Amino acid sequence: MAEKLRAGSVVLLEAGLGAGKTTFTKGIARGLGIGETVTSPTYTIVSEYLGRLPLHHVDLYRISGPQETEELGLREILGGPGVTVVEWGDRLGEEPEGAVRVRIEILGDQDRAFHFAGIDP
Repeated sequence: MAEKLRAGSVVLLEAGLGAGKTTFTKGIARGLGIGETVTSPTYTIVSEYLGRLPLHHVDLYRISGPQETEELGLREILGGPGVTVVEWGDRLGEEPEGAVRVRIEILGDQDRAFHFAGIDP
């Protein structure tokens, strides 16, 4: 999937706790040539990593809704010169144009189903 992402790409992740959102983001980072360890930005809200394209990893778990995302200035990151992956993307409010949506469904302890919208397989 990372090969298809371009500058300005936004990936919105939808899934419950422990579904693998950060693990999925680690895969995108690896595909962008990022060697640094990717961790969940639950408390920092935004982490940036440098690779073929910059990766902004955003976690909105602690955000109550769209008004708070506006106050944080996240709109300036979205659509910028890098790729932005947003965990709990439904809390962003208005979906950025051209965003890729990934819903991760827990099937069992180690099994997941991935549902993609907005990107060709």
